[in-house]
Amino acid sequence: MSVTATATPGAKLLSPKDHTLIMIDFQSQMAFATHSIDAVTLRNNAALVAHAAAGFGASTILTTVAEKSFSGPMFDEVVAPFPGQALLDRTSMNTWEDAAVIKQVNEIGKKRIVLAGLWTSVCIVGPALSALDQGFEVYVITDACGDVSAEAHNRAIERIVQAGGQPITALQYLLEMQRDWARTDTYDMTTGIAKKFGGAYGLGIIYAKSMFNAHEG
Repeated sequence: MSVTATATPGAKLLSPKDHTLIMIDFQSQMAFATHSIDAVTLRNNAALVAHAAAGFGASTILTTVAEKSFSGPMFDEVVAPFPGQALLDRTSMNTWEDAAVIKQVNEIGKKRIVLAGLWTSVCIVGPALSALDQGFEVYVITDACGDVSAEAHNRAIERIVQAGGQPITALQYLLEMQRDWARTDTYDMTTGIAKKFGGAYGLGIIYAKSMFNAHEG
């Protein structure tokens, strides 16, 4: 059977308006025991995701656990792109069991859920498996998650993938929403986020622009 290619994106690719991003428990107490990724990289990747979501206008829920009594405030670099947005504080380890979070998920009304946060084996596995069980599509930004060990993080991601979740990375999340450098209205924003949080890729953009006034697209 022959097939015909068309110049259109695949249905499983993310776009800014087709999903709800839930950023979970990016808090000091949770970060102290995270060892599958170093704290600097974790904070950088979380910031990249938050700025990408805010810049593209993706629906975003910010949630903490026991903020005042134990875990501390959410990272400034995650909160800053969403000025004035309320953080939903929980007692449940599984975000999907919190009524206030689920109320927002239902009000937003999107079938795709993108998750990032701490810890992968508890606070990400819980909502991922729960959402999948209820018929949602689930994506996990794996390098904007972390756990008490590499073993714990890796087994958690494997479990989510085996259940039907899709792993992506922070930079992939940003670039998948841009997807075409001819989209000039978001070009400067995308490359600006990449320059600040995109590691070696960002350095390459800075170099090319500074030395040759080069640009993609």
